[in-house]
Order: sequence, then C-alpha cells, then structure tokens
Amino acid sequence: MKRVLLALWAALAAAPAAALDCRNISYDGNRYTICEADAGTEDIRLFLRDETGKVYGHFTALNAALAAEGKHLSFATNAGMYHADRAPVGLYIEGGAQEMRLIPNAGPGNFGLLPNGVFCLRPGRADVFETLAFRDAGTQCRDATQSGPMLVIDGELHPRFLPDSTSYYVRNGVGTSADGQRVVFAISRNAVTFHQFGSLYRDYLKLPNALYFDGNISRMHAPQLGRSDAGFMMGPIVGVVEDRD
Repeated sequence: MKRVLLALWAALAAAPAAALDCRNISYDGNRYTICEADAGTEDIRLFLRDETGKVYGHFTALNAALAAEGKHLSFATNAGMYHADRAPVGLYIEGGAQEMRLIPNAGPGNFGLLPNGVFCLRPGRADVFETLAFRDAGTQCRDATQSGPMLVIDGELHPRFLPDSTSYYVRNGVGTSADGQRVVFAISRNAVTFHQFGSLYRDYLKLPNALYFDGNISRMHAPQLGRSDAGFMMGPIVGVVEDRD
C-alpha cells in the first residue's frame, strides 16, 4: 500500500497543473475577472484577420476559424487600441509578420499617455515592455501589440495616475512576471480608475509590469466562468488556444 501511495503521489507531482486559471475576485472594494496563463506551457497568440484579410472582430468568428483546425479558444480578450477600421493604432505583429510599426511619440487619448508599452510574445515567454525600452533593446517578438498607458512600470504605477481621479470606466489589461512565465489578463466588473486598476496589478497580483488594453469596449471570453461577451467588432484579440476535445 505504501508503494502504491508513493507511486500515486509521484504521478500527481509529475502531472502538469492546469495552466489557465480564470476566476472572479474582489480587491479594494472593486470586482474583477482575472485569467492567468503560463507562457511556458500555454499557446498564447494574437489575432486580427483571417487568411482573406477580413478582421475577425468577434470571439465567435475566431472560434469558428480555429474549429476548422481542430482547436478552440480557452480564453480571449481585446488586445490593444485600434482605429475605426479595426487596424491597430501602434505596433502589431502576428506570427512574425508586422502590420503596423512602433509609435514612440506622445499623442491624443490613452494610447498617447506616455509611457505606453508593448505586450510581446516569444517562444516560451510573454513580457510587457515600456515602449522606449522595447525599441532601444531591439527585442524581436513572434506576436506583439502596442497599447497604453502602461499600468505598472518596474514595480511603480504610471506617474500620471491619481488616487483621487474621477475617471471611471470598465478597463482591461495584461501583466507579466519578471521571468516571462506568468501572464495575467484582467477586466474590471465595475467601473474603476487607472489608479485602482494599476494597483490591482502592482499590489494584489504582484506583477512588475502591466499594460492597459482599453476601456468601455473591453470584453472577455472565459468559458471556465461561462462568460463570452458579445458586442460590436473588436480589433486585435489575444487568446489562449487549445485542442478541441
């Protein structure tokens, strides 16, 4: 019996844990949905257009395309700001092909509230970089999307975030660990300020770098929670892809 128990324990210890974990949480009086993935084991990708050049726009359209490959989305969310035609505002790379260049300068709106940043996917890791640091390092990404502002920069909140701000919106974003393995996507379930949202990443999730994706247009596909938000068309989408059962 002892040998059986030891063998069972060893098998359980060796088995990979479910890397994708979606859950609803409350922090500092606000409600959030967070989905955490392991970049070392999960297939995380960016999506914008199908093979004909048509923008996917919706989780359902992307899922239908993946189904033809025997795959599906186990998670997805909007992934960066876009123009009226759904084209990315800043840097966008998908599968090694660049559609839009890096925008390093300030501009109108949240995207131009410097410092902004880049979410970069490379084999076995994912990172959030401040834009100028990313440019100067010459980092090469398989997939990348630029958005802004940064929420957390090397453990510090964006310098323009105010504790007493009156700008409340539903917000979503992504944060990464220093080793590039832990990736946490979050969306607020009530309107929050930038300061509150950044504090979630810095103080609750303990992540050194985090990037804002967008505000009122923010949506999430989280089948673990029975959630798949619908609405008008999105631009870039980030998703975790799995084989269909």
